[in-house]
Amino acid sequence: MSSPIQLYSFIDGEWAQGAGDAIESRNPARPAEVVAAGRQADIAQAESAIDAARRAKQTWAATPAHERGAILVRAAAIVDGAAAQWGRELAREEGKTAAEGVGEVKRAAQILRYYGNDADRQAGEMFSSPRRGERILVTRKPVGVVGVITPFNFPIAIPAWKIVPALAYGNTVVWKPASTVPLLAMRLAAALAEAGLPGGVLNLVLGGSAVGNAMLSHDGIDAITFTGSTGVGRKLAAAAAVRGVPIQAEMGGKNAAIVLGDADLELAAEQVMLGAFRSSGQKCTATSRLIVTADIADDFIAELVKRAATMNVGDPLDDGIEMGPVIDASARESITAGIEQALADGAQRMCGQTYTDGALASGYFVAPTILELSSGEPHVWREELFGPVLAVRRANTVDEAFDLANDSEFGLSAAIFTQDLTRTMEAMDALDVGILHVNSETAGADPHVPFGGAKKSGYGPKEQGQAAREFFTHTTTVYLRGGEAKL
Repeated sequence: MSSPIQLYSFIDGEWAQGAGDAIESRNPARPAEVVAAGRQADIAQAESAIDAARRAKQTWAATPAHERGAILVRAAAIVDGAAAQWGRELAREEGKTAAEGVGEVKRAAQILRYYGNDADRQAGEMFSSPRRGERILVTRKPVGVVGVITPFNFPIAIPAWKIVPALAYGNTVVWKPASTVPLLAMRLAAALAEAGLPGGVLNLVLGGSAVGNAMLSHDGIDAITFTGSTGVGRKLAAAAAVRGVPIQAEMGGKNAAIVLGDADLELAAEQVMLGAFRSSGQKCTATSRLIVTADIADDFIAELVKRAATMNVGDPLDDGIEMGPVIDASARESITAGIEQALADGAQRMCGQTYTDGALASGYFVAPTILELSSGEPHVWREELFGPVLAVRRANTVDEAFDLANDSEFGLSAAIFTQDLTRTMEAMDALDVGILHVNSETAGADPHVPFGGAKKSGYGPKEQGQAAREFFTHTTTVYLRGGEAKL
């Protein structure tokens, strides 16, 4: 077993040993294995990071957009070059398979490239004026210092799609990652520093909720972007409202896949399995609810059960593994308790087991689980378990299927499987979600298009693509008029 990698915060362009409590990153497949270790930053260091970001913000905002972009493009090359190593570190630290880890690192590089080239896109707008000799311009300016709070489940991709547009549009950043995944956070910060990002522009502060609260309440933070649980997101939104600062919060999902009788059932089975069990179901866009029309339900559910029962679950660094562990013991216990509650509510377990011996018992593994629901209002249909658990219901009609899909306070993502264009168009109108997939899994996001949910899945402007400008910049409407021309 190799020695743990040393962890540091990154404040004002310097790597800093934390002055707070000890912090460890453990391998969820082998909990005795410490991947990285160090000390958390304390409140004073968090405040120093905010002060550094404030000192840097004017110079960074005045840096030409093409110069800012060139740094991001250089960082993309660094991240791409390290994808194999960092992907395996990600698998050790977070638990997704090595292939998924490498793919996530490459996605971060893709985001860096996309926003690195943003200076070649539209920077403002011009409107006609009702007055002679005048034009009306709408320009954009950075909001200032952005506090970034990110979750464990995508330790480099989600930070990238928040931090990178913030930097591209001229903001400075103070970033607190999830305490369980500090190593990949350090890797991303190091890539940006190596690419030439000036000191103070990005500050990485390793710490727990006390550091997050300090960021939230500090007058030096001009905006906050958050991804995480619904409960925490709502508390942050309330606190930000008291301070009068904008917040962007991407929160929970209870995403439904609808499979209609005319669907390509082989494709549907493959995609539902990917959506439900890839990354151990630890995605806000994971497929956690399945609605199948009655005419195909028996055969389709049987096919899913067969596939789930034969999934290769194990150490994510091993070849051929399809699903790794969940992030920690608390997550495993919470997911297991949710399954037991569903069974008590009357659900039928179609597949899934409790690992009682061997490596799967000692690690934080939860078996791929399919639960069929028949009636009532079971907890598992409403609440996000954030694990490899798929709740299934049958629908007698397409309208009933749409109603069941909408039967949630969340509205992040949904999928429909059908070959009928008319049904597809009906779904586009009927399903109240921010993202709709047709004949593909509910999970997935691309950096050039908006990402975010409807209803209680999101708060504030959408993320990614050009939609990111709406949060990371504000507009100035300029009434431009000259005087008398003089020869």
